[in-house]
Amino acid sequence: MDIVYIETSIISHATARLSSDLAIATMQVQAQRWMAEQRSKYTVVTSQLVLTEAARGDPDAAIRRLAMLADIPMLGENPAVDRVADELIAHALIPATARVDALHLAIAALAGVQYLLTLNCRHIANASVLPGVYRTLSELGLSGLLVCTPMEFLGGSTDG
Repeated sequence: MDIVYIETSIISHATARLSSDLAIATMQVQAQRWMAEQRSKYTVVTSQLVLTEAARGDPDAAIRRLAMLADIPMLGENPAVDRVADELIAHALIPATARVDALHLAIAALAGVQYLLTLNCRHIANASVLPGVYRTLSELGLSGLLVCTPMEFLGGSTDG
């Protein structure tokens, strides 16, 4: 079974109260549907970084996020994560101010997962950045990771 690394934005969108902003509400529905319809088709994993991020902010929202993460296995720590994240930043693919996003990519790539599922299209699932990310990871011997959004699994549909 293919492995999917769940990044924090998926959990945040799936557990948040429905937004009045149509674009955000659409992403929320997609995250919820992925968790309900697609999750069982994959081995889903996460990391301590996601747990740490999910625990921040509004206490009620944090409880919902952590509850969704409760039965998702955590990847073990890898001492090479910082080195890989540094490479992504050094190649100007991820800004230093978004180091946590580089860490998500590094964690997933080093774990050998097939998919990194995210709704972070600013730094992670960004079409102008991904070719360089994939090239850098390949140069580091870490090819095989595909960054994607729930919509790519759901076929673009937000309705049932």
